[in-house]
Amino acid sequence: MNENNPTISNKPTSPFGIFCWCFFDWAHSAFPTVIISFVFATYFTESVADSTILGTAYWGWTMGLSGILVGILSPIFGSIADYTGKRKPWLAIFILGNVITTALLFFTQPSPQWVLWALIFVVLASVFYELTQVFYNAMMISISPKEKIGRISGWGWGLGYIGGLVCLVIALFLFVDGNWFPKTMSLNIRSTTLLVAGWFLIFAIPLFVFTPDVSPTGSSLSSACKKGLKELWHTLKSIREYKAVFMFLLAHLIYIDGLSTLFVFGAIFAAGTFHMTYMQILIYAILLNLTAGIGAAIFAFVDDYIGPKFVVCISLIAMIITGTIILFSHSIVWFWILSAILGIFVGPTQAASRSYMARLTPSHLTNQMFGIYQFSGRITSFVGPILVGTITEIFKSQRLGMSVIFIMMFVGLLILFATPKPSQMQKTG
Repeated sequence: MNENNPTISNKPTSPFGIFCWCFFDWAHSAFPTVIISFVFATYFTESVADSTILGTAYWGWTMGLSGILVGILSPIFGSIADYTGKRKPWLAIFILGNVITTALLFFTQPSPQWVLWALIFVVLASVFYELTQVFYNAMMISISPKEKIGRISGWGWGLGYIGGLVCLVIALFLFVDGNWFPKTMSLNIRSTTLLVAGWFLIFAIPLFVFTPDVSPTGSSLSSACKKGLKELWHTLKSIREYKAVFMFLLAHLIYIDGLSTLFVFGAIFAAGTFHMTYMQILIYAILLNLTAGIGAAIFAFVDDYIGPKFVVCISLIAMIITGTIILFSHSIVWFWILSAILGIFVGPTQAASRSYMARLTPSHLTNQMFGIYQFSGRITSFVGPILVGTITEIFKSQRLGMSVIFIMMFVGLLILFATPKPSQMQKTG
């Protein structure tokens, strides 16, 4: 263990240990895919809420609230973890929190009386899920050779999309359209929440067994809390001294909010505007996960050889163009084709953003910086969903509400253009 840097181990991680880190993406991707983006979100808006329009608004406001909570909590926990050292205990706590609250969504019956129950546990499950990402992402720096960060980040995202796809296939053939559970009171659909909870719990195990953690610092929790919060306050006050970091986080804050909102409302838009059935929604989700996984894996090499900024910029431009065309399209055939094209660039945007942050992060503030990174991805995440939900409600148009997503991506892209590449990133002042 490096005494001057508690986030980096002197012992190299084995290829299998790195694979198990990547495989964690497989484990946790079932939650945003099945619960937040496709199956449960569609079930809530179509069967639980009073109407699709009202359900869309409720879902948007709920995602916004969870974003505010994550934005507040993630840099705090990240800062504290920098002084405790080990990340796996934090991961375990938040994984269990997500698993329990996701399982409790099973009790949501197809009636407006269950709206509040559903929204409460969606908020809690989302917060726990997002907090796992702080410590999982931070582990990448301690296990990855610097010259392979882009590939490892991309492979992780690729495995995540494939994991989400496999979980969706199981949900499709064994739950929604299968005979495992009766369709009475939507038990077949509600049971997918138990599938997701078990999926996360079981497939997270390899990381805990085979991927090394950094050594503990020896600080007590109370001492770590005091030091971590003090260091966080100092970093936030001086963040402008890191010009490139500040500009990237600002760009990321805006474009990732647009992308997160796209995940939240993609299936809702497909169901409400193109009147897709649950079966069609699941096939649509499988298509997006497949293309996103392929895109993340392919662009992982581009990230290492050309740079993450190039990958993110190209991906945002492609999504803005294809997404705008989708909003004007009334053909379900073109909706499928354009959605597949858009999906190819979703994975690279996320994977390259993570590697971008890893390349510029000061090593002694790894957890804290990834907490701030998660903060930048969530603190304004209420803006996109609330705007989409509110504009949809006011104008009674999902198309107009969804246009907010691509406007946010465009604004983030403009800021990213002015952000230096990682090799140019140095503290100023």
